[in-house]
Amino acid sequence: MMRNPNAAHINFEDIAGLLGNLVPSNIDMVLERKGHFLIGEWKRKNEKISKGQEILLKSFAKQPNTTVLIVSGDTDNGMVVRKFWKLDKYGTCNQVGLGLDAFKDYIVDWYLRADLSPTNLEPDSFMQPVERNFSQ
Repeated sequence: MMRNPNAAHINFEDIAGLLGNLVPSNIDMVLERKGHFLIGEWKRKNEKISKGQEILLKSFAKQPNTTVLIVSGDTDNGMVVRKFWKLDKYGTCNQVGLGLDAFKDYIVDWYLRADLSPTNLEPDSFMQPVERNFSQ
């Protein structure tokens, strides 16, 4: 569900060159729960991440309590997730799932872990399996 499916992309043309070759970047998904952040960036098949966005996402991945996912897919006609990777704090992408159902499971696991965890949890131990109990 897009809040505004007709929303235009932001055009940064008027600030181009203001800070040399530095230009703003966007992020496709950000979730926050109790000081934990889940960031997701979608790329279509064969679409590359720009150098600036790579630097941005790697910087986020180094932050405590922050998980960065790179998703191969799109949301043009419903959400399509072919596969997705977690970007670790060393800048390495590791595939963590295939398909939309696995992506949804990952998000629920992330949320449950964030909800139960102190904010000083080490990022590498963050995505260990967690028991789900939705009957509460």
